[in-house]
Amino acid sequence: MNKYNKVEENSVEFVPIATVSDLPDGERLFVEIDDRELVVFNIAGDYFAIGDVCSHDDGPLGEGEVEGHDVICPRHGARFDIRSGSVTALPAVVDIPAYPIRVVGDQIEVGIPFEE
Repeated sequence: MNKYNKVEENSVEFVPIATVSDLPDGERLFVEIDDRELVVFNIAGDYFAIGDVCSHDDGPLGEGEVEGHDVICPRHGARFDIRSGSVTALPAVVDIPAYPIRVVGDQIEVGIPFEE
């Protein structure tokens, strides 16, 4: 399931973050796990998790407007694909982390890399 630049699923521990009813279609949820700030999106029933930080200026990204699968940084307009964390528009040039998501029963879980 490693599509785009996502963290490999075999190198993560899945952590429960919410139930499906906690994150309706078109909504987002902010979570912090092990000092990682993440934003989890529900887009048409598909869940995506990215780091909640713009690589351009370290500003918060999760509050940005979503267009299709892009989130737009509210500070300077950099765009990132929420499926992969890949930059899709300047001024950012560095991708951000994207984390695997799985749903077990009604529980949404995000994959956090093992500590080395």
